Amino acid sequence: MPAPLIASSAKDGRGGTVKTRAAALSIASNTLLIVLKLVAAAITGSIAILTEAMHSSIDLIASFVAYFSVREADKPADAEHHYGHDKIENLAAAIEAMLILVGSGVIIYAAVRSLVNGPEVHSLGIGIGVIAFSMVANIVVSTVLGRRARETESPALEGDAAHLRTDAATSAGVLVGLIVVQMTGITWLDPVIALVVAAAIVTAGVRLLARASRVLVDEALPGEELDAVRASVAEFGPRGVVGFHKLRARRAGSRRYVDLHVQFAHGTTLEDAHATAHELQDAIRARLRSADVLIHLEPEDSVHPGTEIGPE
Repeated sequence: MPAPLIASSAKDGRGGTVKTRAAALSIASNTLLIVLKLVAAAITGSIAILTEAMHSSIDLIASFVAYFSVREADKPADAEHHYGHDKIENLAAAIEAMLILVGSGVIIYAAVRSLVNGPEVHSLGIGIGVIAFSMVANIVVSTVLGRRARETESPALEGDAAHLRTDAATSAGVLVGLIVVQMTGITWLDPVIALVVAAAIVTAGVRLLARASRVLVDEALPGEELDAVRASVAEFGPRGVVGFHKLRARRAGSRRYVDLHVQFAHGTTLEDAHATAHELQDAIRARLRSADVLIHLEPEDSVHPGTEIGPE
């Protein structure tokens, strides 16, 4: 049997989903970092540290969005949501991206205002220590979230991990800048660093919004995944499958939805075609784990031209 292209969502031994626990870790981490950064900003008067606190506040909101979205996305289909709740994760990722962009606007405003009024910073040693700790914490937590996002194919966790990676990168920049300010006394570097941080945040937000939007508008699955579906159909040539057409595939959250029309050779009974279609569904799911596959049966002389299945 071919190796699955994607892994299914796992659960821990106590029944809570891996995705939910990963999101909860992000909430706890961001809450701690916000408190530390706000205290450091109050002591030092640094706009760069204040923007870092703002960045972590956005991350916290994003973490809450991710936490609740992965819980909702795991719910089965119901009378109001026939295709399940998977797209809630993609919607959450889009919301997180918009929060990033809003936060960057606030940071830019504060930095420009500081440049105009003249920045005043002091006691930077405390701020340097807090930012260094924040950078390390975000690297650790984003690594955990990124691993869980890959394991579960979770857009919400992917978005949250992207937030924290960006925060870690900007923290590194702020850390270098604060060290330079302390060593040289050039205080205007502080708001300039904040503007650089804002630019990095905008870039991350736009990328995340683009990824989420592609799923929300039902963009087709990547070419290699569509090829995996075609390969599965081709394996059923000896079972009477002579062609297929109208292959459509999209993604919602961590789930794939695949539907196609499969043509069967003359003389194939409905019972045999039905049984073969079920086996074909299983074969596609073996290549695309967590896929919802719908197959429409058609005779060989269907008026719709299809992709023919050649002999083995």
